[in-house]
Amino acid sequence: MNKVQTYSLFTDFDIDLFKAGKHFRLYEKLGAHLLEVDGVKGVYFAVWAPSARSVSVVGDFNYWIQGDHQLQVRWDASGIWEGFIPGIEKGTTYKYKIQSSNGGIITEKADPFALYCEHPPHTASVVWDLDYQWKDKKWMETRKEHNDLDKPYSVYEVHLGSWKRNAEGKFLTYLELAVDLVNYIKETGFTHVEFMPIMEYPYDPSWGYQLVGYFAPTSRFGTPQDFMVLVDKLHEAGIGVILDWVPSHFPEDAHGLGFFDGSNLFEHPDRKKGYHPDWKSLVFNYGRNEVRAFLISNAIFWLQHYHVDGLRVDAVASMLYLDYSREEGEWEPNIFGGRENLDTISFLKEFNEAVYSSFEGVQTIAEESTSFPMVSRPTFVGGLGFGMKWMMGWMHDTLQYFQKETVYRKYHQNDLTFGMTYVFSENFMLPLSHDEVVYGKKSIAGRMPGDEWQKFANLRLLYGYMFMHPGTKLLFMGSEFGQSAEWNFEASLDWHLLQYDFHEGVKKAITDLNTLYKTQPALHEKQFSPEGFEWINYSDHQNAVMTFIRKGNNPKDDVIVVCNFTQVVRQNYRIGLPKKGKLLEIFNSDATVYGGSGVKSPTKLAVEAFPYDGRDYSIELLLPPLSVTVYRY
Repeated sequence: MNKVQTYSLFTDFDIDLFKAGKHFRLYEKLGAHLLEVDGVKGVYFAVWAPSARSVSVVGDFNYWIQGDHQLQVRWDASGIWEGFIPGIEKGTTYKYKIQSSNGGIITEKADPFALYCEHPPHTASVVWDLDYQWKDKKWMETRKEHNDLDKPYSVYEVHLGSWKRNAEGKFLTYLELAVDLVNYIKETGFTHVEFMPIMEYPYDPSWGYQLVGYFAPTSRFGTPQDFMVLVDKLHEAGIGVILDWVPSHFPEDAHGLGFFDGSNLFEHPDRKKGYHPDWKSLVFNYGRNEVRAFLISNAIFWLQHYHVDGLRVDAVASMLYLDYSREEGEWEPNIFGGRENLDTISFLKEFNEAVYSSFEGVQTIAEESTSFPMVSRPTFVGGLGFGMKWMMGWMHDTLQYFQKETVYRKYHQNDLTFGMTYVFSENFMLPLSHDEVVYGKKSIAGRMPGDEWQKFANLRLLYGYMFMHPGTKLLFMGSEFGQSAEWNFEASLDWHLLQYDFHEGVKKAITDLNTLYKTQPALHEKQFSPEGFEWINYSDHQNAVMTFIRKGNNPKDDVIVVCNFTQVVRQNYRIGLPKKGKLLEIFNSDATVYGGSGVKSPTKLAVEAFPYDGRDYSIELLLPPLSVTVYRY
C-alpha cells in the first residue's frame, strides 16, 4: 500500500470562508472523497483538528496501525489535516488516530463528515459516495406548491425502527419502507412524513437524538443510496420529507465529536455552556466560526444531497437559554445581564437565512416550548427566521382538557380557548408527537376518559378539533389508529388492532380529515392569519360547546365548525351565522363508519333570518355526542 500523497481540495478562498464561519458546503472538502489523482484511484482525506500534533488514517487497509498513513497539516493555521491515499476503495472502514499537542493525548475518532458508518455497535466510518440517479425532478420543480405556508401541511411522525417490523422482529430496511411506509402514508392522506433522527447514532434508547454521524444515514436500515430511494419514492407519491435535525447537543462517546483532537473542539469549553445536564451530553460552541460552518453545512447537505423538504430543529429552547435546566450558580448571564444565549440566537438566524436563500420550497420548524418571541418571523424584522414553530402550549392544554371526565369540562373550557389569544403570534404547528406517548403518559387513546365507546369518540373529537384548529398538524405514528399502549421503540406498532372496528374507524376518520384539510381551502389558505378564523360562540361553557368559522381567500369557501365536548346529544342547538343560505354537513366524527352512533342533522339545513350570537342569521342543529361536525354553504 502506498503512503499518503500531498493533495488538497481546498482553495485559499475556502479557507478564508471556513475561518470566518461562512463556508456552508464543507462536505465538499472535508471528509473522505473517492478521487483519481494522476491516473491513480484512491481517497482524499481531510479533517479539522487544530490541536493535533499528528493525524493518521487507520483502518482495515493498514491493520489499524498508527503512523503508517499520516496526513499533512495545512500551512495556513486552519487546523486542517489532509492527504491522498492511493488504492483505497469504496467500502473501506477507517478512523482518524489523533495525537494531541495537549499532553500527547491520543484519540481514535470516526470521521465527522463520513457519508456512511458501520452498523452499531461497530463505530468505524466507511468510505462511500453519493452517486444516485434521482427520479423526483417533477417534485423538486413544483414542491413550493406543496410546502408553502398557505398549503395543507399534515405530518406523520415516524421512528423507522419501530413503525413496523418483519416476522422475525427485525427492522424494515429503507427499501422495504419505500414500499410499505409510502403506500400507508398515501392511503391515510398525510402530506408529509417527519423522520425522527436518521443520522448515525450509537445508542438505540436515544431514539436517534444522540448523533455521531451527522452526514450519514444510519446503517441500521441500509446504505445512503437506499435512503435516497425511500425519499425518491415518497416524492413520487407526492409526500414531502422532513428530517429531525439535532444541533442542540451530542454524546460523549469516545469515537464521536467530543474532545475530538484532545481539546474542546466542537463543544463549548465552559461546562456551564458546554454540557447538558438533562441528557448528559455536550453542547456545541455556537460562538466558534468553524463549528457554525459545520452545523450549517450539515443542514445544507441533507437538503441538497437527499432532496429533503424540511428540517425540524430539536430542542431549540435548550439552545436559546443559558439557564435551561440549570440551578442558580450553574449558569452565567450574557453580556447584557440576560439569560438568552446570544451566540445561539445569531447561529439560528444565520442557519435559517442560509437554508431559505439556498433552496426554494423548503421549511424549517422549531421545537421551541417557551414564549421566546418571533421564532417563526423573518430575520429582517428581528425574528429567528423559522418557517413554523411547534405550539407546545396547545398540545399541553388540549390534552389536559381531554383527559377530564366530560362532566367537569364545562369548568375548564378556557383550556381550549386560551390558545386562541396567541395562536397567530407565530406560524404554529399543532403537535401530538412521540414525547406525548412515553414515560408513563399513556398513548393518546389511553388518555381519553370513559368506556370504550366514549374513549374512541373522544379520540375522534380530539383529532377533528385539531384539524379544524388554525395551524399545521403533526401526529405521531400509531396515534392515527388509536394505538392502546405507549410507544415502545424496541417493537412494532400494534397493527393487529386494525382488525377491530373502533381502531379502523379512527384511521378512517384521520384519512377523511386529511382529505378535508387538503380539499377545503378555508382550512389551510389562512391557517396562520387571524383573518382565517372567527368565533361564533366560545362562551357556552355550560353545554361544553364551541362554534367557530374557518375562512379562506374566497368567502364562499367558509367552513362552520361545531364541537360538542360531552356525550349529551344537543337537540335544536342554535348557532349564529353571517349570511343566509343552506348548510351542508361535510364531516361528522360521530358517523357510523368511524364507530360513532350516527346522530346527524338533515342533509341540507336552511338558515333562518333569526338574530343570534350577535349575528343576523342562525340555524338549529342536532349535535351528536362527543363530536366535531363541519358544515359549509
